[in-house]
Order: sequence, then C-alpha cells, then structure tokens
Amino acid sequence: MTASLSANTQVALLLTAPLIDGATESRADLLSPAEYRKTYSLLTSFNLQPCELMQNNLANLPEEFRSVVNDTRLRSLLDRGFQLTQAVERWQSRAIWVVGHTDDGYPGRIRKRLPDHAPPVLYGCGDQRLFDVRGLAVVGSRAVDDWLTQYTENIGRLAAQANTSIISGGARGIDQASMRGALEFGGRTIGVVPDSLERAALNREHREFILDSRLTLISPYDPSAGFNIGHAMQRNKLIYALSDAALVVNSDFEKGGTWAGAIEQLEKFRLVPVYVRSTGELGRGLEALHKHGAMPWPEPNRPDDFLQLIANAQHPEGRPPAEQLSLL
Repeated sequence: MTASLSANTQVALLLTAPLIDGATESRADLLSPAEYRKTYSLLTSFNLQPCELMQNNLANLPEEFRSVVNDTRLRSLLDRGFQLTQAVERWQSRAIWVVGHTDDGYPGRIRKRLPDHAPPVLYGCGDQRLFDVRGLAVVGSRAVDDWLTQYTENIGRLAAQANTSIISGGARGIDQASMRGALEFGGRTIGVVPDSLERAALNREHREFILDSRLTLISPYDPSAGFNIGHAMQRNKLIYALSDAALVVNSDFEKGGTWAGAIEQLEKFRLVPVYVRSTGELGRGLEALHKHGAMPWPEPNRPDDFLQLIANAQHPEGRPPAEQLSLL
C-alpha cells in the first residue's frame, strides 16, 4: 500500500477511517473507536499485531473475533488498499501527516492519559515536537464581546512570554483569540480541530506559523471531514490531555461543548487542574463550574508567575504528571 505509514497504522486506517476523497462519503461499516479498541485488545491478547490481519487468513483467527466483527465486514474494510493509497497521497501533498496509536510519534500525553479513549489514528500538520512542550488549554464560547477577546489574547501573549504553549480548539471566539495572542507575540500553539483539517492546513494565515514550527494542527477525524457537533464535543478531551492546566474563559450553563468538556474533566477524567476566569462578570456557567470543582484562575500578570503556575501544575488528586515535559 504505502511505505510512508507503519503497517499497523495502515490497518488502523483501513478499519476505522472513511478515507474521504472528493465526493466519497464515510461508510457505515467502519469500526467504531470502541470496536477497534476491543479488536486491538483481542489481537494483543493472542500476541498478534493489527498488521497481521493483512497476512493471516481471517478464518484462522480466534473465534472471539466474531463477537466483535465478522469476517465479511473485516475483509471489506481491509480490501480498501487502493483507496488508502490515494488518500495518503492527497494528505502528503498537503503536508498532512498521520500517526497511529502504536507509532512512536503518537503524542505520549494522549496515549498515557487516555488509554481507553485515545483515537486509533491522528492526523496533523506542523511540528510534532510541540506535543512535548508545557502548555495551557484555553477554552470558551464562540460568541464573545470585545473585552473577553482582549482578555483571552492577553492570556496567549503571557503564555508566549513565559515560553509555554497554548492548546485550544481553533474555533472562532475564545479559541482563536488565545491562539492569536500567542502567535502574534512569537509563541507556540496547538489547535485540536474537529473538522476541515485539510482546509486549515492550507490556510494562508496558518502556513507561516506552521512552517516556523509555532503552530501545529491536529485532528482525530479525516482531514476532509465536515463539521459534526459530536466530533466537536469529543475532541475536547484531547485538548485537555495535551495540556498541563486548563482555563475556561467563559461558558454557557449546562449546555454547549465548553460546558460539557469542562464537566467531563472535572467529574470523569480529572487529567489536569481546571481553572475558571476570576475577573470581570463571570456568568452562571463559570460560577457553576466553580461549584463543580474548578478553581479560580490566579490571574498572573508576569511571565514568571505564569510559568510557575504551569510548571507546578498538579493532577487534581495532588499527583504530579507522570511524564517529564520539556520547554523546547
């Protein structure tokens, strides 16, 4: 198929990825993330790797596989080699890379922090070394006033001065304000986008920052996939997983992706400390998140204070992060 991808990643793509090319739409028989995780777990329990699905007669696989996916469905997906080759050529022509969850280049934070929820494959554009830089996740609503936009841009500028990164979702409003503030001040950012990675990677405004290794875009969804509210909600956990701490600048009350993502972190994943803005009018959403366990943002105004806050970030249960992360 294609020598540019590991054999395991090729199989992960064949089983889970729509391989959108032009008018081609996603197919209904793709393995869901949960089905793929179960399939992978079964393979490893028999000392097999995904790539061996291409080499072995499926009829010889252990009977347990039939409870997850039948042979006909599996073979139909694995027979998409030509379509995969075309998709990879398209991605490469747009400087988009792909890493599978078994590859060395897969972000270590996502693999370690989301062992049961890590996407089988990730698509991206930009310097992968940014995944190892300390950073602050900044999230919030799309519709915001000028004061909140300026406030959030200042957070990005302070992160740049403190030599830390900003991790956000790339959406208009708070996401873009935080990333813009960091980039315009010489900082580095990671954008976890839920759709249209291909278009974002080709955006003229992004190219300079990507080529300068200051902006990396990443997505668990096909680079040509359009907007999907479910994808937008699901990618929130990746934003948190790539960070050392998170700041919710504003949020609706009990609705929207910002609220859902913050609650998920506070009550389920608990990956990093979650802060809420503590200056200005907070609104019902931020006040409620505080009651759910989010902490008031200390509002640092000096780079040293900002850096100390991020560098000393503790897990919500008081444990330091398992991995030692660098300041490139």
